[in-house]
Amino acid sequence: MIIIIGFVIIVGCVIGGFMAEHGPVERLFQPYELLIIGGAGVGTFIMSNSMKVVKDSGKALGDAFGNKVPKERHYLDVLGCLYSLMRDLRTKSRNEIEAHIDNPEESSIFQSSPSVLKNKELTSFICDYVRLIIIGNARSHEIEALMDEEIDTILHDKLKPYHAITAIGDSFPAIGIVAAVLGVIKALASINESPEVLGELIGAALVGTMLGILLSYCICNPICSQIKIVRTKQHRLYIIVKQTLLAYMNGSVPQVALEYGRKTISNYERPSIDSVEQEMMNPGGEKAA
Repeated sequence: MIIIIGFVIIVGCVIGGFMAEHGPVERLFQPYELLIIGGAGVGTFIMSNSMKVVKDSGKALGDAFGNKVPKERHYLDVLGCLYSLMRDLRTKSRNEIEAHIDNPEESSIFQSSPSVLKNKELTSFICDYVRLIIIGNARSHEIEALMDEEIDTILHDKLKPYHAITAIGDSFPAIGIVAAVLGVIKALASINESPEVLGELIGAALVGTMLGILLSYCICNPICSQIKIVRTKQHRLYIIVKQTLLAYMNGSVPQVALEYGRKTISNYERPSIDSVEQEMMNPGGEKAA
């Protein structure tokens, strides 16, 4: 929604300002200039990225427009899931724990945290490291190094759409010049026409330059910033898991280990201690209420 509001403000101010200067608004409607710029940009984007990145870019755009950042419920689900797993690690047998991590879809622990279960990558991340804890041979600093490496890799992959779309956005001003040059060529082909006709053709060509700059700095780059914000906040869930499990491995009881994870959440989004305690007593309670 915030992207749409910003877009409306941009278009309203640009076109409104042009109209206030008594500019001919109809001259700004140049679909073929837009076709040249958009088509060249899309083609370049497809050529320079793998199909997996192209598809993920579509998903990233959807996440940005939908502002799909973790909410308090997501954080509570992660903390509640981790608490249940750590509690069972202390009180139940290895076979019982393995039943949860080998088949999380059928696990009562993961079913009580649907936002975690829905995130297949996060679920796999949790299960993999709980399995390493069960084995018991790995030291905490070794697990931490492995987690850091995997988390960096995940973030690198998640930000590929951001870098890919940013690169195309940076190229739009130059592509706009290409569209303008083609328009000038068209105008020169009509050099024998009247000044009124030539003026209209040259104006249409310059619209290409304007569109390239506008697409780059006022549309593409702000959307890329939103993609980075959303993907980085989604990535914070992995940091919560890391800090919580490492605290548990270093001897903290589950209640204290959760606090290590809770403290990694931004202060203005962090669930209160009371909310976390309520989640420990009644996982998924807000949904059941």
